[in-house]
Amino acid sequence: MAELTVSVLPSIGGIAAAEWDGCGQGEARRGGDPFTTHRFLAALEESGSVGEGTGWHPSHLVARLDGVAVGVAPLYVKTHSQGEYIFDHAWAHAYERAGGRYYPKLQCAVPFTPATGPRLIADDPNVQTALLAAMEHVAGQAGLSSAHVTFCTAAERALGEAKGWLGRTTTQYHWDNDGYASYEDFLSRLSSRKRKALRKERERANAFGGEILSLRGDQIKPQHWDAMWAFYQDTGSRKWGRPYLTRAFFDAMHETMRDDCLLILAERDGRAVAGALNLIGRDTLYGRYWGCVEDHPFLHFELCYHRAIDWAIAHGLARVEAGAQGEHKLARGYLPVETHSLHWVADAGFRRALAGYLTDEIAAVGDDIAETAAFGPFRRG
Repeated sequence: MAELTVSVLPSIGGIAAAEWDGCGQGEARRGGDPFTTHRFLAALEESGSVGEGTGWHPSHLVARLDGVAVGVAPLYVKTHSQGEYIFDHAWAHAYERAGGRYYPKLQCAVPFTPATGPRLIADDPNVQTALLAAMEHVAGQAGLSSAHVTFCTAAERALGEAKGWLGRTTTQYHWDNDGYASYEDFLSRLSSRKRKALRKERERANAFGGEILSLRGDQIKPQHWDAMWAFYQDTGSRKWGRPYLTRAFFDAMHETMRDDCLLILAERDGRAVAGALNLIGRDTLYGRYWGCVEDHPFLHFELCYHRAIDWAIAHGLARVEAGAQGEHKLARGYLPVETHSLHWVADAGFRRALAGYLTDEIAAVGDDIAETAAFGPFRRG
């Protein structure tokens, strides 16, 4: 009989890229996002963005059937809750007030990346179930409080809930391409007032006194990465206290992932003054990092949202996911959607308390999405 085994890797380097990337070639690779690829996870580790001293300690899972890799999961032992974007800080405080130790915990996720995609990367649901069971086993053996699978697919959530994990619903704002031929075609679907407002907004943004470049692959030069690093540092310092990613990560991106990158830069007088870094999936453009060294009205919206829509339409992509949070995206055609996560808690009493909390939260999030979507910019009917 065939034997399925699951092992833990302390580094993504412990498995060949072809083996890792060869798992889950069907629906498990929804959207073809680059974030769960071997090259992206390796860039995080090799650059020191995760690993020793970061609070993200790689413990990746590999499921093998008679020695052949048939499933993988990006997994980390976490000593904090930073860089996750599905927030459990209140859970940690409650757990510790009750006398428990919440950290360390297990996190199945892509570090610093609030983008929905596969987490239990296998085509066979039985293998996906085995990966979940392995997380429970690892957490139990190590005496960890909990295990979490964040920004998973809806199908993965359903599978996890069937196995007794707790499902959670959160919200993001995504733009969907309804077969638009151009940005003007998209605008034609909006109410007259919203359409005029966005045209005026783009006019003001593009009047900043320079030009806007969209760069991909070999068009991106070292000086462009230098500029993007400066932008990222400025934004990271203000939002998180210190940037998550190292400078070496951007060099690794250039070496192995520049064809996956779309860098939109605003240049004035020969100097980059603002930029937005996107990653390109099979059917989705993922907005990731933004920053600037000069403030210009509406330039943030132009680079992060409008130019992303332009590029998605031109290249036939189905959607734009512009990152976590941000109700300001609504007026620009990005509508609220559900995002999903799974949670396993070792302590039965705490698990019951969380189950009640999540039941109420899920209902509240559903109501909020319905109410918020009603204020979108699209014409009624």
